Amino acid sequence: MHTVLVLGAGLVAGPLVRYLLNVREFHVTVATRTVDKAEKLIGGAKNGTAVALDVEDETALEALVAKHDLSISLLPYAHHPLVARLCVKHKRHMVTTSYVKDAMRVQDGAARAAGVILLNEIGVDPGIDHMSAMQMIHRIRDDGGRLVGFTSNTGGLPAPDANTNPMGYKFSWAPRGVVMAGKNPARYLKDGTMIDIPGPELFANHWACPIVGFGELEVYPNRDSVPYIESYGIPTVRSMFRGTLRYPGWCNTLKAVVDLGILDEAERKDLGGLTFAQWTGRLLELKGAATANDLARHLGLAPDAKPVTDLVWLGLTSTEPLPKGATTYLDVLAQRMLAKMQYAPGERDMLVMQHEFLVEYPGRREKVFSTMVDYGIPHGDTSMSRLVGLPAAIASRMILQGEIRLTGVQVPMVREIYDPVLAELATMGVRFTEKTTSV
Repeated sequence: MHTVLVLGAGLVAGPLVRYLLNVREFHVTVATRTVDKAEKLIGGAKNGTAVALDVEDETALEALVAKHDLSISLLPYAHHPLVARLCVKHKRHMVTTSYVKDAMRVQDGAARAAGVILLNEIGVDPGIDHMSAMQMIHRIRDDGGRLVGFTSNTGGLPAPDANTNPMGYKFSWAPRGVVMAGKNPARYLKDGTMIDIPGPELFANHWACPIVGFGELEVYPNRDSVPYIESYGIPTVRSMFRGTLRYPGWCNTLKAVVDLGILDEAERKDLGGLTFAQWTGRLLELKGAATANDLARHLGLAPDAKPVTDLVWLGLTSTEPLPKGATTYLDVLAQRMLAKMQYAPGERDMLVMQHEFLVEYPGRREKVFSTMVDYGIPHGDTSMSRLVGLPAAIASRMILQGEIRLTGVQVPMVREIYDPVLAELATMGVRFTEKTTSV
């Protein structure tokens, strides 16, 4: 019997826990602050246990880690380094879906010495994006091709049938991280030239992105793409871009949000008692409540321009009171978005990922599009929870059953991991289709 500890019972935990509970020789412990959530995930499974855990209690956390063969951390990324240290100390494996950061990377030598793997970035983005890209990159290399351009775009969105609000987006989790993207600078390589975009101008840099077999979305740069030239082992590329997909219009509206200063995180004690219109008036440096015309004039747009009508729909000119407990402008926005932009029961989300490979072969050039469009299950699992949780669950099974024998800090960019994980995901309907055109 192999023992697995799942730390956290959030929105992506369900598919992961159910997958592991279905492995006969596994016993799964789900540990979370609210034990009711863990009990709900386990249901009536006899090989599952729910326990209450405050992750700030290092002694209790260590005791749990020591008792299990492998720990899967679905906690906020700040907790991963501690979990990793405890796993190495007790010679236990670890899996997480988060990006590798320096505090994790420095544990590579100790993990190798302990004979354990600390597998990171095994979700969807990061995760499926790496695995599907590396599988194609290695195939191109094996076929004698030379990769000269690489683009990878991903987005989690409402399915078209659930795209029912003007902003073209819905949240099934806290929106703070999504809108905070407006503060991130970006960098990418285009035709041999390095492009740097400051955070405040991020949403001004977007363009149409046709998705094969689906239709047109828009894309904006996703942070710094350049390090992936080395990570993916593709020094021959003259273009390297990773982007975030949204329905058309999102970027212009978010640029207006940035320009209005709504992403300000400064603590304020004077928001109580204000209506949205009064608050917006303050943003516009007016003496009173703001109207749609005031918004349009300040932004230099027509009153019927989409950013203006989107913000009016969101309620920025309404007489409703600001959300209780909001102490920053960003709090106000995040709480309002969460109230107005949630999925209704039975609505589906959608995850779209598309890679573009520009390849030179002797005597010809090709562009290969590799596309995945995955939908959530009405009244069931979201696409996001499946595509984040299942790769981590599959990799955890493979580690415990001896199919992955790597040690140290790892990401799923090697055949030993990506080939079997992608193959099993394909049996679950998660697969890419390819289209090749001559250039």
